[in-house]
Amino acid sequence: MSDIVTEAVAALNEKLAGSDFGGTAKFDIAGEGCVMMDSSGARAGDEAADVTLSADAGTFKSILDGDTNPTSAFMTGKLSVDGDMGMAMQLASALA
Repeated sequence: MSDIVTEAVAALNEKLAGSDFGGTAKFDIAGEGCVMMDSSGARAGDEAADVTLSADAGTFKSILDGDTNPTSAFMTGKLSVDGDMGMAMQLASALA
């Protein structure tokens, strides 16, 4: 598992603590690996999910740091979404 995935799991668990995210989502970080998120938190993994969000490591880190809005990243083509768009919006709200 890459250092980026390890850091992402820790950051996402902090952000998701206390949220009511109820589906399954996967962040696919190009060249680094995948992070799975569900109601129990975030963990490294690559399983089927309701929605998969794909981005390069820089974009992903910028979203986690709060420097990039996930919706803006999607609109500019830096973040791609495959699957349930409603679930992606729910995740964006949980991470804000």
